[in-house]
Amino acid sequence: MTPHRAGALYVALSASCFGAMAIFAKYAYLDGVDVATLLLLRFSIAALIMITLVVVQRRVWPRGLNLGLLAAMGGIGYVGQSFSFFSALEFASAALVALLLYLHPFIVTVLSAVFFGQALTQVRILAVLAALVGTGLVIGADVSGQPMGIALGVAAALIYSAYLLTANRVMRQEDPVAASTVVMSSAAVVLCAMAAFNGPQFPQSTSGWAAILAIACVSTVVAMVCLFIGIQRLGAADTATLSTLEPVVTTVLAAVFLGEQISSIQIVGGMVILAAVIMLARYGQPAPRPTAQ
Repeated sequence: MTPHRAGALYVALSASCFGAMAIFAKYAYLDGVDVATLLLLRFSIAALIMITLVVVQRRVWPRGLNLGLLAAMGGIGYVGQSFSFFSALEFASAALVALLLYLHPFIVTVLSAVFFGQALTQVRILAVLAALVGTGLVIGADVSGQPMGIALGVAAALIYSAYLLTANRVMRQEDPVAASTVVMSSAAVVLCAMAAFNGPQFPQSTSGWAAILAIACVSTVVAMVCLFIGIQRLGAADTATLSTLEPVVTTVLAAVFLGEQISSIQIVGGMVILAAVIMLARYGQPAPRPTAQ
């Protein structure tokens, strides 16, 4: 297997783990957990796991500028994107907010060409456009929203695009496990400070804690490490496009575990996204390595 295809598999695994988070979160919310507490526990538990792993395996910690960039990715990027996304849901439909967030593959592809010299090949352009269309079909047609909701949804997409582009620069030089540990830890510190003002709402039963642990272990530790490995091998643009598998996984798991119905349009959308993923995995090319600064 070529490194490019292996990278595509890592991103597919990452997207699957991220896609499962919505299902785990449903069970956590039913057990009395609020959004702020979920994010706090998610990153705090994940950070503890990752710090232990880095220390035991004696991995090299990022230093200098890269350390600062990774800390900003967690403390500003992840927290800011989450805040924008969940705030947007108060002013717009979930479908519209999700669709706006998934503008990020197009944004990242264009900016990767501008800042990192990645070629806008025919395969890459067709794949990102197909992924956008497929995502729209999977998410649904209820795209109503107020201007504030649209602005916050676009903000979430822009912040996540900046996150991926920063990772594109940093991950050419750093260990993915150590780098993701810094991101998780910085996010946990900021969220702890925020929780001190609002007061956390912890799970009330074993099932709620099980859901939180699943989010921390599967949808954070595994998902983020695989994402960073994918960025190392593919670059941010193709990684972002392949990550559109996430809503497909969420839709399928919601049907299996929550009894939600899958429409024929969603099936078509999922097939379009899978076609885009296969196209990139088979015919895409690795992104050029950015110049170290």
